[in-house]
Amino acid sequence: MPSSNAEMPHAPPADNGERGSAIVEFVFLAVLLMIPVAYLILTVGQVQGGAYAVVGAADQAAKVYVREPDEAAARQAAGDAVAMAITDMGFDADAATLTISCDGGCLTPGTVVRASVTLKVPLPFVAAIPGMNLDATTVESSAIQKVGRFK
Repeated sequence: MPSSNAEMPHAPPADNGERGSAIVEFVFLAVLLMIPVAYLILTVGQVQGGAYAVVGAADQAAKVYVREPDEAAARQAAGDAVAMAITDMGFDADAATLTISCDGGCLTPGTVVRASVTLKVPLPFVAAIPGMNLDATTVESSAIQKVGRFK
């Protein structure tokens, strides 16, 4: 009879053919779950970048519009400001639209000018696929500026 302090030999675990499958399952599930989460994070970042772009574009468009001497030059300067702001944030300037509205004569002193910029934000990596033109969302921002008495 063996003493209570002596160790009993253990039988080897039964091999039921599933050895090493936990790693395979983990890798499969990690890839299955991580790819959509990573794409969601990229999409949210893209939308946030688009929001920043339209806020800056609308603000700059309103500011440069009220400083120009005539309406044609003002619309050109505002359009250039929008294109530059949108391009600086990595978006296509052709996807943005600028709308200028005034409560009277647009360059009359005391007039309030509103610049609204709308941008279609594309889904990440989809633009690289020929024939695919899917947008995540459309972001919009407006800014107002008062035409000063002295220019």
